[in-house]
Amino acid sequence: MFPGEEGGVFPREEAEVPSGGAAVGGQDGTMSVVKINVLTVPPEQRETLEKRFASRAHAVENSDGFEWFELLRPVEGTDTYLVYTRWRDEESFRAWMEGPMKAAHHGTAEGGERPRPAATDATLWSFEVVQQAGPKGA
Repeated sequence: MFPGEEGGVFPREEAEVPSGGAAVGGQDGTMSVVKINVLTVPPEQRETLEKRFASRAHAVENSDGFEWFELLRPVEGTDTYLVYTRWRDEESFRAWMEGPMKAAHHGTAEGGERPRPAATDATLWSFEVVQQAGPKGA
């Protein structure tokens, strides 16, 4: 799980996705990495999940190497949320996973108990950014 999913399960696997084509790196030649946490969330747990993320909305922003975060809610035909984060490099993501994220998941709720996970399953997908574009003139 990512920020806000206190008491959640860690992703059960990490699918490495091979890159292809011409790479478009940063100014120093490095490539950003994208991590997408795929969370299966039953309808009755959606509000809980979103509130947990909202309560810790800024938990990741000061992490070294952090570039972007989005929580994507399913709109139709699925119970899968996507948690999108982009990092300067794999090392930055790993440092966050072993530090702030891990500490957050070992916390407890009021009454001393860990809250139940809102998600029933989690898988982590990993990608390298090989091309990107923004609005013209931005």
